[in-house]
Amino acid sequence: MNLPFFIARRIAFSSGNSFSKIILRIAIAAVALSVAVMIAATALIAGFKTEISRKIFEFWGHIHISDTRYALSYEPQPISRKQDFYPSLDTMKRLTYLMPHTTILGDETGVDEEKTSRGGIRHIQVFAHKPGIIRTKTALEGILLKGVGTDFDWNNLKPYLVAGTFLSLPDSAPSRDIIISQQTADRLQVGVGDKFVVHFVKEREQLRRLFQICGIYKTGLEEYDRKFALCDIRQTQNLLGWDENQVAGFEIWLDDLRDIDMYNSYIYNEVLPPDLLSVSIREKFPAIFEWLQLQDYNEIVILGLMLAVAIINMVTALMVLLLEHTSLIGILKALGEQDGRIRQIFLYYAAVITLTGMFWGNLIGLGFCFLEDKFHLIHLNEADYYLSYAPVKINWLAIIGVNVGTLVITLMFLLIPALWVSKIAPVRAIRFR
Repeated sequence: MNLPFFIARRIAFSSGNSFSKIILRIAIAAVALSVAVMIAATALIAGFKTEISRKIFEFWGHIHISDTRYALSYEPQPISRKQDFYPSLDTMKRLTYLMPHTTILGDETGVDEEKTSRGGIRHIQVFAHKPGIIRTKTALEGILLKGVGTDFDWNNLKPYLVAGTFLSLPDSAPSRDIIISQQTADRLQVGVGDKFVVHFVKEREQLRRLFQICGIYKTGLEEYDRKFALCDIRQTQNLLGWDENQVAGFEIWLDDLRDIDMYNSYIYNEVLPPDLLSVSIREKFPAIFEWLQLQDYNEIVILGLMLAVAIINMVTALMVLLLEHTSLIGILKALGEQDGRIRQIFLYYAAVITLTGMFWGNLIGLGFCFLEDKFHLIHLNEADYYLSYAPVKINWLAIIGVNVGTLVITLMFLLIPALWVSKIAPVRAIRFR
């Protein structure tokens, strides 16, 4: 029989209303609160980053291919739709490629290493865009028409379509349908089914096109909602004076965002002809990615603070437990028990307290995540956070890591007060009350 575990179990489940019982309950509550906060913080930050990233990619994609002159002039330059990589590029499932080796700080070491991607290329589609001005009876509004074709993946936009339907793209003639943002619709005071005229400038000549609203979207990203409207790509091609095989570029979606640098490097160096350029979303909008990266630091700070709270409370509880059972320690020493086995008694007891707190912490944390995902209890200012509620995304590996890390680190710190056992003299301890 394991004597230390037997004694620890008897102490843990013994009845009584001593002061130490209150301290131990506080310790359990502290561990439960810490674990619950860590689980909730991990899920909320992961959900926040996922939702913001997904909103950006609906309009841009992970990688953007265009003419090299576009990067210099920011004016759409026509490139041929007929490329060797289109549309076959989205059949690539995994990639093994030589990439520069980087340090933990992100600095390149000058040595290349072979890396394998986590996923492949999910989708590729064409686009063409043209700026214009919407004019109604009551308002004027600048807009950037983004022309899309039959290869457009509507599943990306589906979660944000608040009214109407997607574009109809008949083969006979260019569609007059247009999808605008909720923000644009509110400023123009229009809705689904309404018509308006968009004015364009082409070589100092004014052009007009009549469009009918078929859908209204809302992503919450003001930078996009204020600018973009979706229409038939043949409309933008006609306005730009291009033929049906000329487009402004290609948008590529990946299975895993973490592969973005590898695929961008591979596509630019191995796939594209010299007159085309590939740019990743990370290079296009570095400020957004830096902002999202800050959330990782916030997560580390929160996890560290909550873990510190759990450790401090458990160390305090163990010290109270050792003081209360000083006479027991003295008796066991007088009977010839070794210090190491006596320490095991209190470490077992501390493990019971920690595991009990972790059980309730997981229950509370996962329960909160479920309720938030189901009922959106936390509301946010969409103008500031780009989201109307706090999203959650449960990563079970992260949850397991939080639990294992909490248990291991807490017990490691508890070894420090447990060493006090060796300093207790049996004669003094037996007389201690």
